Amino acid sequence: MHAAVFDAPGPPEVVEYREVDVPSPGQGEVLIQVGAAAMNHLDLWVRRGLPIETTMPHIGGSDVAGIVVEAGDETARTLLGTRVVVNPGLSCGTCRECISGQQSLCPDFRILGEHTDGGFADFVVAPIANLHLIPDHVSFETAATLPVSYSTAWRALISRARVRAGEDVLVIGASGGTAIAAIQIAKLAGARVLAVTSGAHNVRRVKELGAEVVYDRLEVDFARALHADTRRRGVDIVVENVGAPTWESSIRSLAPGGRLVTYGATAGPAAEIDLRRLFWRQLEIIGTTMSSNAEFAAMLRVAFSGALSPVIDEILPLSQAPAAHSRLETGTHFGKLILVP
Repeated sequence: MHAAVFDAPGPPEVVEYREVDVPSPGQGEVLIQVGAAAMNHLDLWVRRGLPIETTMPHIGGSDVAGIVVEAGDETARTLLGTRVVVNPGLSCGTCRECISGQQSLCPDFRILGEHTDGGFADFVVAPIANLHLIPDHVSFETAATLPVSYSTAWRALISRARVRAGEDVLVIGASGGTAIAAIQIAKLAGARVLAVTSGAHNVRRVKELGAEVVYDRLEVDFARALHADTRRRGVDIVVENVGAPTWESSIRSLAPGGRLVTYGATAGPAAEIDLRRLFWRQLEIIGTTMSSNAEFAAMLRVAFSGALSPVIDEILPLSQAPAAHSRLETGTHFGKLILVP
């Protein structure tokens, strides 16, 4: 089969489109013929050498949709020929956290395409327990936009930040896939959405998604502008993913009792906070990663009903994976980049 592979960490040029062996499914696994796979910032971190425990040579791609073509054992034979999307969260299934339904807190939690080979290939192996059927009206490309971005945003807002109707939610880095998902999920929950992005074109696109107020971080101090727009109150929730460059402004944007939920640090992991602001204003800082199995299934039900509308920037052939890495790295995209074999 063909795959987008790299043998060592490095720049986008280390990714090669070449022939590799087709993987074989084991007990409790299936082989999927990939129909589409979406890119995430996670793919950039893995290519750069984080985490260090990933497989080498490595095939990335955590967001995968396709057709089951081979069963690793008899229990999976009924799935042959079915259209599926994969929950990329891999957990042990037996620890205290897994049994309680908090799979993303599993001590052995891993992610398909990060800690294992993923879907930037003609075929990929995945556990039976992580498969979800795709309705006939949903394309592989649309299904592939959902796993990482929409499950992460779902858990961040619904479970962790406890968003409620009528609240104000500020989404940082609003042109990225997970931030776009957060805007849509916050709107669906009945919140008013404010957002931060860069450039007039992105400002227009984010407003089209339903954000009522959009700040161009290249033009304004968004925390100061937001302070005026919320009548000096601030917002109930900030959804963070940028990290160090926006952290202080994100904290300043919170109303008393506000919650900041963070799922990433794309522009820098080290941030400082004035603890006096934290305790005096009674703020919450909440970390989140991916989702539980139940949250993933709930997100898919809503998405497949048509209530969520993933944004696809471009669909590229898998052979253009190095160019897709470069495009994602420059931040010139709006929405998801999709690779198809």
